[in-house]
Amino acid sequence: MKNDEISLKQVIANVKKWLAYLFFKWKIILLAGFIGASLGIIYSVIKKPIYRATLSFALEDEKGGAGGLGSALGLASSLGLDLGGNAGGIFAGANLTELFKSRSMVEKTLLTPVFVKGKVISLAEMYIQNNEWRKNWNDRPEFKNIQFLPNTQRQDFTRVHDSILGSIYAKLFKNGLIVGQKDKKISILTIEVASTNELFAKYFCEALAKEVGRFYVDTKSKKARINMNILERQVDSIRRELNGAITGVAVANDNTFNLNPALNVRKAPSAKRQVDVQANTAILTELVKQTELAKVTLRRETPLIQIIDKPILPLAKERFGKAKGVILGGFLGGFLIVLILIIRKVFEEISLE
Repeated sequence: MKNDEISLKQVIANVKKWLAYLFFKWKIILLAGFIGASLGIIYSVIKKPIYRATLSFALEDEKGGAGGLGSALGLASSLGLDLGGNAGGIFAGANLTELFKSRSMVEKTLLTPVFVKGKVISLAEMYIQNNEWRKNWNDRPEFKNIQFLPNTQRQDFTRVHDSILGSIYAKLFKNGLIVGQKDKKISILTIEVASTNELFAKYFCEALAKEVGRFYVDTKSKKARINMNILERQVDSIRRELNGAITGVAVANDNTFNLNPALNVRKAPSAKRQVDVQANTAILTELVKQTELAKVTLRRETPLIQIIDKPILPLAKERFGKAKGVILGGFLGGFLIVLILIIRKVFEEISLE
């Protein structure tokens, strides 16, 4: 108990000693807090505001659309035709969210043309200009003449192009791009793009939704589109054969006009061509049915993404306020000088011992 009382008294004495020491240095602490607050105000003025562009969209509910169409698809399957009714499942749910954040989609979006200050440039060039990267490239020959023209083919890029695009993607993915679902029970997804340039945030958000939507539609309806194109070519081919067979029947009939009824062998070509007409007619009828069914299936696959809300100017803006700068700057300045004074006092006492 006696040792505990001595230890507690020592702790209280040490606390009082340090408080007295810091109170003696109140002018230095106050000056450091004032300098920190001043730096906080300067930072709040220099710091560019962050603009946030938000776009929301809904996915098509694939659970519907059964009934008559489902039975028709079953009939087509029994005839050996694949009309692509279940394509695109790989992009369901969270997979679609990851598709928006993939490097391929972001890079294609960065090459989208936009109209800025009377010129048509790519979003990548707009990002570079906004962050003033070219000022640091003047002394580097490999970067000095690099250009990102709109709609440039990806295979035309060099290693330097890939490096710059990779750097832009990393910065966007880390701080500027958020794709998520607000509620798991609701199939509405939201894209949020943050940037210090208001127009870039808006243009990039809209272009990314458009690029991913196009890719999503093309991929999901690919099988249905391929089958429809095959059926249309088959319809055209059978129609040409049918027209040829009808012409052949007419020619054969002309050749047997006023023919002796006893010479039946001369009627054989006309009979053969008539069989071709009947067969081609039956085939063409069935192919036309399947082609129309394929068109219905293709329409069922599109549109797959429905835009609900688009970013509208002016965008939501986040600014580092002056009051916040004064409070944080003053606190950090005071805290750092107190820490420095304590460390300095400790070393002085150690050196005296």
